[in-house]
Amino acid sequence: MTLLQKPQLGCWDLSELVDGEKNNIKNYLKILHDNVIKFKENRKLLNDNISSQNFSKMLLQLEKISEKLNMVVGFAHLQYSSNTSSNEYSAFVTEMELLSTEISNNLIFFDIWFKHTLKEKDANRIIQTVDPIYKHFLIHKRVLGKYTLSEKEEKIVNILEVTGPNALVKIYDRMTNNFEFILEIKTNNKIKRKKILNKEKLMSLVRSNKSEERKAAYKSLFNVYKNNSGVLGEIYLNLIVQWHDENIKIRGFDSPISVRNVYNDISDTVVSTLLDTCKKNSFIFHKYFNLKARMLKLKKLERYHLYAPLVKKGIIQKKYTYEQAINIVLNVFESFEPKFRDYAEIVFNKNHVDAEIRKGKMSGAFCSTITPKLTPYVLLNYDGMYRDISTMAHEFGHAIHSICSSNLPIAVSHAPLPLAETASVFAEMLLNEKLAEEMTEQERSILLAEQIDDMYATIMRQSYFTLFEIDAHNKVIENNANIDNISSLYQKNLQDQFGNSVIVSDDFMWEWTYIPHFYHTPFYCYAYAFGNLLVLSLFQMYKKEGKSFIPKYLNLLSAGGSKNPETLLTEIGFDISNKRFWQQGFDLLSEKIGDLENIL
Repeated sequence: MTLLQKPQLGCWDLSELVDGEKNNIKNYLKILHDNVIKFKENRKLLNDNISSQNFSKMLLQLEKISEKLNMVVGFAHLQYSSNTSSNEYSAFVTEMELLSTEISNNLIFFDIWFKHTLKEKDANRIIQTVDPIYKHFLIHKRVLGKYTLSEKEEKIVNILEVTGPNALVKIYDRMTNNFEFILEIKTNNKIKRKKILNKEKLMSLVRSNKSEERKAAYKSLFNVYKNNSGVLGEIYLNLIVQWHDENIKIRGFDSPISVRNVYNDISDTVVSTLLDTCKKNSFIFHKYFNLKARMLKLKKLERYHLYAPLVKKGIIQKKYTYEQAINIVLNVFESFEPKFRDYAEIVFNKNHVDAEIRKGKMSGAFCSTITPKLTPYVLLNYDGMYRDISTMAHEFGHAIHSICSSNLPIAVSHAPLPLAETASVFAEMLLNEKLAEEMTEQERSILLAEQIDDMYATIMRQSYFTLFEIDAHNKVIENNANIDNISSLYQKNLQDQFGNSVIVSDDFMWEWTYIPHFYHTPFYCYAYAFGNLLVLSLFQMYKKEGKSFIPKYLNLLSAGGSKNPETLLTEIGFDISNKRFWQQGFDLLSEKIGDLENIL
């Protein structure tokens, strides 16, 4: 397969989902509604003696409804992501979320019946006799039954979700995606001011080769977030209270993070082992920060300059056209496994990429898989830097992961969160390795430093984010902590994280208000640390085994969510319950830092 046309920055084509005409959407929703009414007729078949055949038919009916619902809801969210300032798109998202809630409430009787109304022996009979692909999915359903409420209660929770947490998150997004920033740089006793309309543009400056730009970018960012901290903080505090009230008080989860762990299908013990290992190895990054300070000819590194480039010119600082970036990523995928290039080209050829930086557009980057049968959609904010190529490889790694599991039913197609970052991070490592082949020794040392920067950001930083969340949730509930208390707590988290290796100014106490995962998906962040440490082990296995590793890797990606993460990784030979598994990732990082020190 090859690219059918020259890639262009711009908005994606959503026509494969739903034709955006109102009359067509109305007709689409009517068909969806009719399918829901038909499914409700199954209620009379639900009893302890239900046949596996009837149960399987219901699963298939549910999947068809889920696919149709996901398409129209996904259409709304992707539209909105492309322009969060649009009142029309915002209203349509709310309308579709309300529709989704209504449909969920009409179907919820089946889910509740299987989770905890059906007797254990009959549930086991069904699990053992339906298509094996659903086995683990159904087992996990029964685990979730412990935390499931009555049908009436679940319906109430679903209704309140739209106008409660979801509404608060949308307010956060609309506010922050429309922030404008004033960059102030003092030169020759004069202050030069520049308006920046997009935080992606602003944050690209934290890697500028000019120290005054790096510092000014952070100060501008945190000045805006601090000035809006009253609203942003109140949103966060209310989300914490809602999370506790629903999940701890009502559903009976053991702790705030346990909620995420149970849904992630992973034990509290494994997550605790991961976080403890990360915390105990913070000294490895302290060593690196001290080394980087010497490389930058500084006595000590300030947090403003954590991501400072080490040279002014070279591959890392070079600007790349969008087309150049695509070709680099595609060639990297092809050199590993030609199928991967083919999968990525499908996304481009269907125009499922929105890469242009625009005011009001969702910040950051993501890959959205609406249904297994549809090609994923990728959002980027491409600015031409090497990091943007890395981000592209990352998000297309997600897309490849989805396509690998596209033959699975929708219920089991998505990888559990701890494994969701596997293909994305692996793609980044393939990119770095490929580019290193074309570099001089000096450039390779720069790239190695960049890699360690990234490992800090995706392992240590994300694990400390999670540790902060644990503390914040506890302080708000147990001590009625306010916004200032939370900011002080975050500042202490930074001090624990960096020790004496980095000077952290008070500006950074407002950084937590800038982290969307805290608002969107509480306790998501440890998945990055999990994924990155896992990939370090996978990549070592790849380097050792060569091409014989690829079928093993493809099996891992193709499994989607059909197996428990621990089971899947045990099949490869990894024991994630053992701290030694996580430690070996840090041992490799320590070696990389040693290699960098030797080069210098």
